[in-house]
Amino acid sequence: MTMNTEKYRGFTTKQMSQKRNSYFSFANERREQTQFSGFTLIELLVVIAIIGILSAVVLASLGTARQKGSDAAAKENLIGSRSQGELFFYANGNSYTNVCGPNPAPGGVKSINGQVLAAAQAEGLGVISVNSIGAINQATCNASATGWAAEVPLKAPTGGFFCVNSAGNATTTTTFSLTTAADITCG
Repeated sequence: MTMNTEKYRGFTTKQMSQKRNSYFSFANERREQTQFSGFTLIELLVVIAIIGILSAVVLASLGTARQKGSDAAAKENLIGSRSQGELFFYANGNSYTNVCGPNPAPGGVKSINGQVLAAAQAEGLGVISVNSIGAINQATCNASATGWAAEVPLKAPTGGFFCVNSAGNATTTTTFSLTTAADITCG
């Protein structure tokens, strides 16, 4: 059988040439597409760096929120101690004596010791000082027959102390306000 140069397996040489060129042009197009798809290493590193910066900002703000939350808990505990102090006053024969101590008044009315201790624990302190001079990193509760005052240090970035007393005052100060063991004023 003689081979026809014009036809091979039913195709002319011109058709074969077109097929071959179309196959190679398709392969070149595929190669060009695959070269430009995906991300480069630099692009991925930039995205990772941006995510890292954003997560650092979020974590920093969460730390501040945690401090503000513990300050709010301490303030609420001390504010609540005012009404408990009044109950103690009436049950103790119109006297605030021992309102800061752990023992209840006659009739079983609790002192404010538990609430002041809860405020101290909210700020990371384990004990309170009773009838003493206020100090940094110390919760203090002073009482006499005529009144009482309690203060705790705050954690928030501004720091300071929060103090409440039997006269109805509730103040935030930059430093401790109970300057003597008999001091029952805030501020």
